Amino acid sequence: MRVAVVLLFGVWARVAFGAETMRIAIGPEVASVAVQGSGLACGDDVDEADFVSLGREALVIRRRGDALTLDDAPLPAGAIRCRAAKSAALSVNGVKVQGDVVVVNGRLQLVAVNVLPLEAYLAGVLGSEMPKTFPLEALKAQAVAARTYALNKKLEQYGQPFHLGSSVISQVYRGLEADDPRTRQAIEETRGLVLTWQLQPIEAYFHASCGGRTESGLEALGRDLPYLKSVSCPCARLPTSHWTLKVAPKELAPVAGGKASGLQVQGRSATGRARRVQVGARSIDAVSFRERLGYMRLKSLDFEVERHGGDGWVLKGHGFGHGAGLCQWGSRLLADAGRDFAGILQHYYPGTELQQLYE
Repeated sequence: MRVAVVLLFGVWARVAFGAETMRIAIGPEVASVAVQGSGLACGDDVDEADFVSLGREALVIRRRGDALTLDDAPLPAGAIRCRAAKSAALSVNGVKVQGDVVVVNGRLQLVAVNVLPLEAYLAGVLGSEMPKTFPLEALKAQAVAARTYALNKKLEQYGQPFHLGSSVISQVYRGLEADDPRTRQAIEETRGLVLTWQLQPIEAYFHASCGGRTESGLEALGRDLPYLKSVSCPCARLPTSHWTLKVAPKELAPVAGGKASGLQVQGRSATGRARRVQVGARSIDAVSFRERLGYMRLKSLDFEVERHGGDGWVLKGHGFGHGAGLCQWGSRLLADAGRDFAGILQHYYPGTELQQLYE
């Protein structure tokens, strides 16, 4: 497949096989990183490093000034890479992972980075992002989307200390905690498959539920991408696609910059999602409004506002997430209806091609 990679991906072919390895930041920056594993060995942060056994199964790395320290002794390099004997699992600040763990300086504190093969990384993503009980074809569609998203972000961050985080801002990654035979099957049956547009891996965004129609990339993310179009979705008939949220005036006071005397949607996208919201006398971008209230509380921007007496407002909405790209609950229904993973992907990312990057 090496020749195919060169033909398909041109300028980034030289890093395509390196793209099988991912560097994932585990959690936010921290003051110390605790690493545990059988027969720990450490070395420089390079793939061909010489690893020296420490004769121990636990260590704590801290930061003193700009230097890393182990047992309060400064380390000679700005990063240290650790692995367990015989490729056993590691625990980094309580998260059990495969592969190596690298500790590097962040902006203010330390960052723990999990270095592992892409397919192993997906095992920690798939069960974190989609219910393991979903139909296999839906899980396979999610596996391809997650693999494509990861490769796209790696190319964007190539040469940086890490390519992705482990939270919802990137893709949720919980290491071995999320591993499961069904998600492993979905990953293995789609091994090396990615979605492309003009021979490049796409920005394969996805979300939990669109509420009946996905949003365009431009409206949802400010990304005017030809394959992130608004498409119909069967998830609207699910009870999980509908929600209500009660908001008290005191919650909106910080957003309004004072007393919140009113709340209304000022403008909407073509799919009916809020673009701007007026809170008291202040007009605010709807995305910022959702962020201020909390992404888990205000589940989407597809909502209506009703006054709830003198106690505040009730928001009645549909969907969960930004709405662009693959709808996870919709993919479940399409799979239940007999659609295979390739058909699901083509529905939510119209015009893309499914390519075998590696085997």
